[in-house]
Amino acid sequence: MEVKTSLLDNMIGVGDMVLLEPLNEDSFIENLRNRFDHNEIYTYIGSVVISMNPYRSLPIYTPQKVEEYRNRNFYELSPHIYALADEAYRSLRDQDKDQCILITGESGAGKTEASKLVMSYVAAVCGKGQEVNKVKEQLLQSNPVLEAFGNAKTMRNDNSSRFGKYMDIEFDFKGDPLGGVISNYLLEKSRVCKQPRGERNFHIFYQLLSGASDDTLMKLKLDRDFSKYNYLSLDSANVNGLDDAASFRTVRNAMQIVGFMEAEVQSVLELVAAVLKLGNIEFKPESRINGFDESRVKDKNGETIVGLDNQQLYCGTEFPVTVHMDTHLTFLSNFCAYYARDALAKNLYSRLFSWLVTRINESIKAQAKTRHKVMGVLDIYGFEIFEDNSFEQFIINYCNEKLQQIFIELTLREEQEEYIREDIEWTNIEYFNNAVICDLIENNQNGILAMLDEECLRPGTVTDDTFLDKLNTICAEHQHFESRLSKNSKFLTDHSLPHSCFRIQHYAGKVLYRVEGFVDKNNDLLYRDLSQAMYKATHSLMRQLFPEGNPAKVNLKRPPTAGFQFKASVGVLMKNLQTKNPNYIRCIKPNDKKVAHIFTDSLVCHQVRYLGLMENVRVRRAGYAFRQPYESCLERYKMLCKKTWPQWRGPTRDGVEVLLTDCSVPSEEFAYGRSKIFIRNPRTLFTLEERRRACLEDLATLIQKIYRGWKSRTHFLLLKKSQVVVAAWYRRYAVSLLLMQSFIRGWKVCPCPHTSIEYMPVSLQMQKYFLGLKTTTMSPMDNTWPTQPYGFLEGAHTELRRIFHLWRCKKYRGQFTEEKKSVYEEKLEASEIFKDKKALYPSSVSQPFKGDYLEIQKNPKYQKLNGAVEEKVLLADLVNKINRANGKGSPRLFLLTKSNFVLADQKTGQVKASVPLPDLASVSVSTQSDGFFALKLKEGSASASKGDFLLSSEHLIEIITKLHRIGTTAADRDQINIDISDE
Repeated sequence: MEVKTSLLDNMIGVGDMVLLEPLNEDSFIENLRNRFDHNEIYTYIGSVVISMNPYRSLPIYTPQKVEEYRNRNFYELSPHIYALADEAYRSLRDQDKDQCILITGESGAGKTEASKLVMSYVAAVCGKGQEVNKVKEQLLQSNPVLEAFGNAKTMRNDNSSRFGKYMDIEFDFKGDPLGGVISNYLLEKSRVCKQPRGERNFHIFYQLLSGASDDTLMKLKLDRDFSKYNYLSLDSANVNGLDDAASFRTVRNAMQIVGFMEAEVQSVLELVAAVLKLGNIEFKPESRINGFDESRVKDKNGETIVGLDNQQLYCGTEFPVTVHMDTHLTFLSNFCAYYARDALAKNLYSRLFSWLVTRINESIKAQAKTRHKVMGVLDIYGFEIFEDNSFEQFIINYCNEKLQQIFIELTLREEQEEYIREDIEWTNIEYFNNAVICDLIENNQNGILAMLDEECLRPGTVTDDTFLDKLNTICAEHQHFESRLSKNSKFLTDHSLPHSCFRIQHYAGKVLYRVEGFVDKNNDLLYRDLSQAMYKATHSLMRQLFPEGNPAKVNLKRPPTAGFQFKASVGVLMKNLQTKNPNYIRCIKPNDKKVAHIFTDSLVCHQVRYLGLMENVRVRRAGYAFRQPYESCLERYKMLCKKTWPQWRGPTRDGVEVLLTDCSVPSEEFAYGRSKIFIRNPRTLFTLEERRRACLEDLATLIQKIYRGWKSRTHFLLLKKSQVVVAAWYRRYAVSLLLMQSFIRGWKVCPCPHTSIEYMPVSLQMQKYFLGLKTTTMSPMDNTWPTQPYGFLEGAHTELRRIFHLWRCKKYRGQFTEEKKSVYEEKLEASEIFKDKKALYPSSVSQPFKGDYLEIQKNPKYQKLNGAVEEKVLLADLVNKINRANGKGSPRLFLLTKSNFVLADQKTGQVKASVPLPDLASVSVSTQSDGFFALKLKEGSASASKGDFLLSSEHLIEIITKLHRIGTTAADRDQINIDISDE
């Protein structure tokens, strides 16, 4: 058996935290630091992968690495994200288990990069083929598009995902990708209008202004200068390492690959430009006689928004109010006008992003209707604790609470199932259940989200302070809620807890939330007259994004709140994840400076705590720290016991029992499962490793000794053999010299001076004859051959000529590819069928058999027809179907597969007839040079009711030949008779 490597070989630190001794927070952090310093950025906790962001490129993602981890057991090699991806893919492909890969961590920890690595690995190891490669390319190219519109530069990350993404990749029974579905969660649309200092807006704005051509910018009426747009922050517009112009070209190419039409791309860019221009609209306050403040647009000729005339847009500063059947025109205040402008910009961009996701899903969704195997990849925002935490951080952290809950539940369930499956006694594990925190947030009666929705919907004056008052009333006694007026607040004068804030004790620590903006952000409302103005736009995509603006479909029902929508989408996500086998990647960033080679202990410790990694290790070690299949265990440690070395003959479990008994391992330190050995204490494993290492050193010494002896002996035998060869060559030289002397002496004695060929020695004539053979050409059609010098060479002469001809024929055939060989075989079969029988045949000999004369795979006109034919099309041609009633011909598409022939309408591609080949009795053709042929169906077959077919084609010889080959090669089918006559 091949000796495999293992994560225990040449280990830097401990590759699996389950084996860490002693186990505490300090040793955990120190082990991560040790591995990070040696460029080991991946570490296991059982089957969970911890990924450290190196902030630099490492040579560990090469095609060679992909092949190294392909089809290898999880613990065979050192920890790597490829090992987890391979384990998930093989479980999906071979065991038919749907998988999900959950990637969590802080912003900047490398979650997006991890999801790309997983997808690229799966794309590299799954099947190949034109359609499969197209699907893989579309799935991979959806990332640059979503990153451009959904990612931004933040203080923590230059390419931070400002939305959550979950992708279900669908596979067929062979493990080849069929398509995918993307779900997006909570785009941070507030960034469109305002960015924190040192951060940027979404990438697409900068990419468009930097990378678009001058003609494109002229059409969009944009300027390359970032400073001319109020929505673009200037202090960090240019980012080191980010080439916005090159990224824009990448995004345009990716959109084309995914399937966007050029008109769609142009529409998207026009709406991106519209958002930029909206930010440049400014208002001036005016006071009316009645004392109310109003606002007017400063420069009505300033910005022109695509698809909208200025009158439609500027009407956004006024709206009608109907009182007692009288309609009055009311103007917005200056503050409300700016609020309405920003709300429109945020809604327009958010809806555009949702449309992009929907459009990508239309392109990448699986076309097949059979049951799919599914692998989900979740790349979602990590737990966020900022100096100023608002509504966005609240629902992001709520999502992370739900993910932590499912992580603990599924981890415990997986542990328990393995113990039960292996018939090992299960030990109950104490752990913190964060269901109480989830209930505090999502409870339908008195949860924080429910109370926020209630405040948004109730009549009367509603403010953020009234919402906080309600929280203080209902949640005052909750153990995980704190505010100035709650029972859990220790000091009313605590300056760390302002009056306008509340604090929640999350599983990752306490987070202080400022209630300012909670009600407004949860409402997420847009003035109805703005929606109607957008719907009146001439821009088709803009109209599509604001369907509620249709006056004919006015809906007075209040739209669901942002919190309600997010809670519902998270609930759907959790149900989806619970139906799949989970795989976890926990991403950690080593420092806040985004530079390589820096490891900040306090920052890493904080992430280890809120990710619950120590708790995860304790759950894993509650019973047995290490488990390994009997085969792997015996193969690794068999050299420790004379009875199992070098080869154990018998059941592997018996071999492991003999091995552990011989090594004097205490019986309380291990347990035997059905297929695995369970070791309780990591120290026992390390003791076995130390003994194995010492034994390997002894074996290495023995191998070196044997090798040196073999090398010396081999060298001696080589010297001896060389001496014999040298002596033989010398003797041969001496004999040749003596022979030459005898010839020279004989020539001197010979009285005849003739030098003609007949007086030449026989050996020289034979030598000249054999040397002349090399001038013979390699063409099998060349019959030339040197003449024989002597009659006694006649047998050898004939045999050499025969052998040489066979050899050069073989060399000629060896140049053929399989495809070319198949074409020649078809041509040979056509010759056997039609030669000297059909007058049309001689003219077809020089015509190559093409097969697909309609280019059915490439021509979009026949895409529907191509989908209707499930098998590979062997021949596609345009034929004339002769009407038996009047003799007129109708053009038809003729498709031939291994099982059927199909006739379809030339214009519509609609299938007119599909006949299984077993129903075909014979094919009749005339001996003349016409292209007519008749397909006769078997009496009593399912297709017999359609009657026989009389067809005409320019490629008759090829059609009949392929029909004959299919009937000949199919084992379960009678051979199709070919009738050539004039009857």
